[in-house]
Amino acid sequence: MKLYIAQATCSLAVQAVANELGLSPELVHYDVFGKTTSDNADFAEVNPLAYVPVLELDDADKERITETIVISSFLADRHPESGLIPPRGTMERVRMDQLLTFIATEIAQKHIPLMRRLMTEEGIAFTSRKLLTAYAALDARLADGRPYLTGEQFTVADAYVWATMWHERSGVKLDHLKNLMAYVARVEARPSAQKALKDEAELVSVHKARLAA
Repeated sequence: MKLYIAQATCSLAVQAVANELGLSPELVHYDVFGKTTSDNADFAEVNPLAYVPVLELDDADKERITETIVISSFLADRHPESGLIPPRGTMERVRMDQLLTFIATEIAQKHIPLMRRLMTEEGIAFTSRKLLTAYAALDARLADGRPYLTGEQFTVADAYVWATMWHERSGVKLDHLKNLMAYVARVEARPSAQKALKDEAELVSVHKARLAA
C-alpha cells in the first residue's frame, strides 16, 4: 500500500491507525504549497481535488481511497481483532460513524477557514464559537475519567481528534478544557502517534532536502 500524506494534516490520523495495526504503507509526502511529492508523482493524477490522505491499494487496479474517516475505517475493518472500530451493522458502529462525522464536520473542517484567514471578524467569532462548542462536548464526554472517547479502548476516533488538534494555528483557546487536553496528551504518548510524527518529520525533511539540492 501507498499512503499520501501532508505535513501537520489529518493524514496523521491514518498513519496512527496504520501503526496501531502494525501496517507499513509506503509513505509519500505531498507539499500542499509547492505542489510536489516526495516520489515525483503528479499528485493531480493521484487526487484531482488536491488533498490528503490518499491510500493506494496493492490490488491490480491500484484502487485509491480518499477521506480520513473512510481510510481509517477501511483499515480498521480489515483487522477487527484490533478493536479500533466496532463491527458494521451494530449500534456501536452507528455511534462511531456519528462521532467520526462530528469530528470531520464540527472540528476538522471548522479549523480550515480560520487557519487560512479566509473569514470576516464576524465569521471568525462564529466559527471559533462552533469549535469551542464541539471541543467542549468532547471534554464533557471525557469528564467521567475514561481514557478515550468511547471508553477504555483506543479507536479511530481518537486518532482523528489527535490529528486535528489545530487550535493553536486557528487561534482557538482550549486550555480551560482540562479533560480534553489531558486526553490529547495520552493519545500523543502512544507509540503509534509518536511513530506517525517521527515518520512524517523524516519524510518531510528528505523531501525538502531534495527540492533544495
